Amino acid sequence: MPKATAKKAKTRKPAAKKQKPAKSRSRGAAAKSPTAAGGAAPRAEGPSYWLVKSEPETFSFDDLMARPDQTTFWDGVRNFAARGHMRAMKKGDRVFFYHSNANPSAIVGIAEVAREAYPDSTAFDANDPHYDPKSNPEAPTWFMVDVRGIERLPRPVSLDEIKKVDALASMALVRLGRLSVQPVTPKEWETVLKLARAKPV
Repeated sequence: MPKATAKKAKTRKPAAKKQKPAKSRSRGAAAKSPTAAGGAAPRAEGPSYWLVKSEPETFSFDDLMARPDQTTFWDGVRNFAARGHMRAMKKGDRVFFYHSNANPSAIVGIAEVAREAYPDSTAFDANDPHYDPKSNPEAPTWFMVDVRGIERLPRPVSLDEIKKVDALASMALVRLGRLSVQPVTPKEWETVLKLARAKPV
């Protein structure tokens, strides 16, 4: 965050005191540059689009739709780049729900961000598989968001199908396959929706 500039002293008057830098409003660790691990790129106006992954045997899109208010917290993210994307999410952003390690792996549904990033309590629970002994509740390392299911796609759009579409060649799902939370561009979002409404390639 930019520092406030002290005013120049006038003749025969004491110099103005230098103001202290404004404190960052970001929670947890100090904010890093957009290119740093876990940093979020500057946000354009309007809703953003994302993709989250889950193995259907662990938690499927049907499981999400069966939850009260079709809403759950998205915990257990332990990758700094994915964390940065989660911290950039805003309420109302749209999210593709992707079934990973499935047959086939595919985008199957649409969700939305129901609550913006807040500390992931599983990082502090020694009995949880996602426990991180280095994470401090006073300055949490890991965050989660709440997601609400909206609708299942007319048909799943598989990873193999996505890889055949030139307009999706730069999609993070293709380039950064293992990242569990990924950004999606508006053009990519619309392209996937068109595929979901069309017959398989």
